[in-house]
Amino acid sequence: MTAPVPRPGIMDIAPYVGGESSLAGARRIVKLSSNEGALGPSAKAMAAYAAQVDKLHRYPDGNASALRAALAERWAVDPARIVCGAGSDEILGLLCRAYAGPGDEVIHTAHGFLMYAIAAKSCGATPVSVPENNLTADVDAILRAVTPRTRIVFLANPNNPTGTYLPTATLRRLRAGLRDDILLILDAAYAEFVTEKDYSAGIELVHEYENVVMTRTFSKVFALGGLRLGWGYCPLAIADVLHRSRNPFNVASPALAAGVAALEDVEHMERCLRQNQQGLAWVQQEAKNLGLEVTESVCNFSLMRFKSAEAAAQADAFLRENGIIVRAMKGYGLPERLRVTIGNDEENQIVMATLKDFLHR
Repeated sequence: MTAPVPRPGIMDIAPYVGGESSLAGARRIVKLSSNEGALGPSAKAMAAYAAQVDKLHRYPDGNASALRAALAERWAVDPARIVCGAGSDEILGLLCRAYAGPGDEVIHTAHGFLMYAIAAKSCGATPVSVPENNLTADVDAILRAVTPRTRIVFLANPNNPTGTYLPTATLRRLRAGLRDDILLILDAAYAEFVTEKDYSAGIELVHEYENVVMTRTFSKVFALGGLRLGWGYCPLAIADVLHRSRNPFNVASPALAAGVAALEDVEHMERCLRQNQQGLAWVQQEAKNLGLEVTESVCNFSLMRFKSAEAAAQADAFLRENGIIVRAMKGYGLPERLRVTIGNDEENQIVMATLKDFLHR
């Protein structure tokens, strides 16, 4: 007898590994490995989540009507174009399965989110990695990589793990250079953190073109990563496709309720953004003072470069010995770097003091 055989490409996938959360023997852990919200979720969001406890025997609203309405009001968008999912990862996967398959190519940048290649392989398509320019997406390189087989271009803007971004004018140049049958997916998971005036998450491009989708998440500034909640903003035809292909009731009731409350708690969001802006500036400057090279991040993390891959691995081990978890970047092709999430003030001070101890040993 023979066992079932998976479709070609599935066994080529290296499973995604998230940031670690535990260290054996550590009395206290400072987790700065997953770009989670430093101040935690809104108290109103937690209360809304808790209020669902006596309704767990009921199915959620399969249309996510209240959340879509809240998103539409918060960002001044059309609720009919919104598709909600179990994290923006689900939206990315749905788009790949709907618009790419065997024989097709899916473009992503060299240091982009690892899930792009996984999503492509899971539907039988071929991921195509494009070089970046100084850890920033290179529009010309992306356009040169386009072939008749290209069906999707993934672009994280701003990008994780580099923290860099492309301005709106450059995004428009990218869209102008793509065929109309190529889907441009703008992953704007970190959009809320960006303060630069030449940045746009891509909402206006979705309004103007039939082949642009923007995705967002509640896992970062809203600190609801444990609930797996995200959304996509799409042309109406693409929203229709996603609604046809997504699972029914794909977002749980507590997540829907917490998402609505988080959007309404503008004061908490603004407090989180102020804290991140101050913390990021301080951590980046402290890293420079220690002689580390850092990218100019617009997100809630700092990418720090050490003298060598060995030095980065040693720094990572030293941090772990002291109960601090950051993210090693070998899996992203950046073995000489560590990514450090911006935590609360105490966590930021702890990680930088520990790095100082390591470098001055």
